[in-house]
Amino acid sequence: RESGAYTDCYFTTLRSTVSHADFVASFFTSAVFRLERLILTTMARPSADTEAQQLARAERAHFAAWRVKARTDSQLLLADFSGRARSWLMTEVCMGEDGPFTHPYFGSAVVPTGHPGNGKATLD
Repeated sequence: RESGAYTDCYFTTLRSTVSHADFVASFFTSAVFRLERLILTTMARPSADTEAQQLARAERAHFAAWRVKARTDSQLLLADFSGRARSWLMTEVCMGEDGPFTHPYFGSAVVPTGHPGNGKATLD
């Protein structure tokens, strides 16, 4: 945010253990995200649920409008075809008094570009 980027981050608590691959696959194959993938088909190439599952298993570096920027066992950072929009997914498995639980996180960022007139960061 200090550089002028838009950022957000959301998480929830699941009262079970969920692998990172299962979270990523579920996220990109959810009904809401299928709608976004359909909309993105007009600007990028079509995508299938099987490709989302391959992305989740680290068998693919491109998916719909995104490419993998970085990956660990519990995190995935994607950049869109313009390089300005980023998506981040992370899972954190924890142990509570009632047993294990998982925090799945989703965050996004829109990275500013330099304004052609003055070079200042802008989201235009």
